Amino acid sequence: MRNRAAYLKPMLHHLGAIYRLFGFVLLLPLGMLAFDTLRGRAEVTPVAYLLPAVLAWALGFTLTRRWPRAPLDGRRAMLVTALGWISISALGALPFTIGVGATFLDAFFESVSGFTTTGITMFTELDGMPRSVLFWRALTQWVGGLGILTFFLAVTFSGGGAHRLYSAESHKISGSRPAPGLFHTLRILWIIYAGFTAAVALALVLQGLSVFDAVAHAFTALSTGGYSPYDASIDHYRVAGYAHFIGIEITLIVGMLLGGMNFLVHYRAFTGSFRALWDNTEIRLFWLLIAGATVLVAGDHFLRFGLGSPGETVRTAAFQTVSIMTTTGFATRDIGTPWFPAVAKQVFLVLMVVGGCVGSTGGGVKVMRIAVLAAMLRRQISRVVYGGSAVNPVVVDGEIVSTEELRRISALFFAWVVLLMAGSAVTAFFSELGPLESASGMFSALGNIGPCYIAPDAVPSLHPAIKIVYVIGMLAGRLEILPILLLFTPRAWR
Repeated sequence: MRNRAAYLKPMLHHLGAIYRLFGFVLLLPLGMLAFDTLRGRAEVTPVAYLLPAVLAWALGFTLTRRWPRAPLDGRRAMLVTALGWISISALGALPFTIGVGATFLDAFFESVSGFTTTGITMFTELDGMPRSVLFWRALTQWVGGLGILTFFLAVTFSGGGAHRLYSAESHKISGSRPAPGLFHTLRILWIIYAGFTAAVALALVLQGLSVFDAVAHAFTALSTGGYSPYDASIDHYRVAGYAHFIGIEITLIVGMLLGGMNFLVHYRAFTGSFRALWDNTEIRLFWLLIAGATVLVAGDHFLRFGLGSPGETVRTAAFQTVSIMTTTGFATRDIGTPWFPAVAKQVFLVLMVVGGCVGSTGGGVKVMRIAVLAAMLRRQISRVVYGGSAVNPVVVDGEIVSTEELRRISALFFAWVVLLMAGSAVTAFFSELGPLESASGMFSALGNIGPCYIAPDAVPSLHPAIKIVYVIGMLAGRLEILPILLLFTPRAWR
């Protein structure tokens, strides 16, 4: 028991440091609440944000003072990552419980969906919800976009296992960094992220959105989260008669693409290497999948309903393709409606699995891993054709992918398939949904996407067992499964 306590102490200190910072994040919606109070529109008690902030600080100061900082090994870093995301989501649920009276399960679901940038929501009638609560929803996605621990490390950078925490939370595939040293890398990532967010918000303001709407949608576009202050999502602006609603859609397409691309590509483009936008396998496949899927979705609609309004059809197909591919989840049309026929719905399921690029804020298996899996398949075919003795390594962008990396990618993809099957089965067992709807719910949760073929107004009434499975799926998808599985491995705790 004494050895186990010594093993856990460094984890508790790091968790405490995260809670101390998170307490300040919880105070940010108070600015919106104060503004609405001055205008006579406040509908939420300040306790909704003050109480969880005080709880976070109390936990944080207790843990950091009781146990000194010590380095983390890889296993404990993964446990801290999983525990950190779960506990932060629990604290982040309290504004929803206190502010709008949600049950704790629904509030926790909403918080997890926010921080993991999934976007499945338990709430309806968003148009009339207090703005401070809507701001908190958007903020959870923005903080979670590059990662809760990445945010913590960027603000309070220090040694003692920082590299392992970053690795445990980040996408686990080998790749370059924009600069040597973890601190410089994090600083560059957050500068790019914040800069793009500000640029998208400014562009939306110039097209007629209020500052609140612009910031909320910029937060959730760059984080590829997809929370919107409106039930109709982005289609709200067309229905409400905004003159520049097409420009708003195009701006958000750009924002989603920026979030769904590897941030190393952005860094290289900013430093003058514009070839980064097409000079590697992942980015070329990313553009190819978006273009091909857009053609298929639009073509499927044309074949079923005729030409109609070609410009509107192509724009809608492009918007929803980018939204699903980058795992953002904004909508100009519900993907479950007949406007998207059977082929389009199948294309969206495929895109849900693929997701964004490595090093992006997007979810899914990631484009690079799909490219590696395809290369592995080509190698196996080649070995059959030329014989098993042929030396034929898996090569991507001129570099040999290590055997260890191939094993990790294969294991991750297998775990994805297992979780998809399990989540689909649970959904079907505890609901009256059909096979496509049941499967799409877990596709959406595990891929951190949001939209699925379950009607949005039916999601809040899902069985608690389904909600719990989706929470596990969202966390597993965001943390790339291994840290979550480690929580249920007894030997990992000693």
